[in-house]
Amino acid sequence: MTREEIIQKFQNLNIWKSKDQRAVHKPLLVLYAIGKLLRGENRLISYADAEDDLRNLLKEFGPLKPNHRPQYPFWRLRNEKDRIWEIPDAHKIQEYIRKDGTSTGDARIDELRRYGVGGFPEPIAYQLQQQPQIAFEVVQNVLNAHFPFSYHSDILQTVGIVLPILQFQSRIPDFRENVLRAYNYSCAVCGFDVKLRNQPVALEASHIKWHQAGGPDTEVNGLALCSLHHKLFDRGVFTLSVKLEILVSEYAYGSVGFDEWLMKFHNQKINFPQRQAYHPHEDFIHWHLKEVFKWPEREKI
Repeated sequence: MTREEIIQKFQNLNIWKSKDQRAVHKPLLVLYAIGKLLRGENRLISYADAEDDLRNLLKEFGPLKPNHRPQYPFWRLRNEKDRIWEIPDAHKIQEYIRKDGTSTGDARIDELRRYGVGGFPEPIAYQLQQQPQIAFEVVQNVLNAHFPFSYHSDILQTVGIVLPILQFQSRIPDFRENVLRAYNYSCAVCGFDVKLRNQPVALEASHIKWHQAGGPDTEVNGLALCSLHHKLFDRGVFTLSVKLEILVSEYAYGSVGFDEWLMKFHNQKINFPQRQAYHPHEDFIHWHLKEVFKWPEREKI
């Protein structure tokens, strides 16, 4: 199997789509399994052993949901047309599916815990282990396709992958400059505006609706944020209301820096851009509230 064939197989992941909802189950399972291969572990993973790890990945890097179901990608990934995942004892699980008469065709979680040992087929696993550069390219492609750059290092650390060089995705160069100019080259939350020889330092243009979810490179989908608030915004620690007030998640807490860098701004308006035409669009705010923010917000101070 050639490098190009393997790369293409992972690029063709069949990701569930419903409007603009995020679906990161399969990408996270792929990254988790590649991490194990790169550490020299067996290509086959016991679902029972991996269940908590996969659930924690979904909690940390997926949308906030009442229940996370790591069994879905573990079972469904084997249905990919290019066969990048296999469960040798799938026939035993399918017997229970037929008896149960489930319309979705999903495995019952107790049977998956009993018989669910799965992983990449041997030819793919062998190539990923023997030629790590292929694995690194797959990892980078999966990250770029499903997560903003601010997530990458955290996900890699969690799944135990060390990339030799983090590659930046090429983007429309005007987006950063247009957003920073719209916000007068200062953070929309804290006002940070340090410059070095007339160049802004640690000031970034953040997408409200992620580029990976189809968010446009326009001022109304952007916020000028310092590096700290950019990371906190992308991770759902805070969001914006439609009135452009900063809302801090009830799940966020801390001692050093928490009050100074978060709670101080809770329920406060952002520092508005210089034109009303640049104000964040409601549609993009609603997307961030639903798909990224770790709701609910804290009570008003």
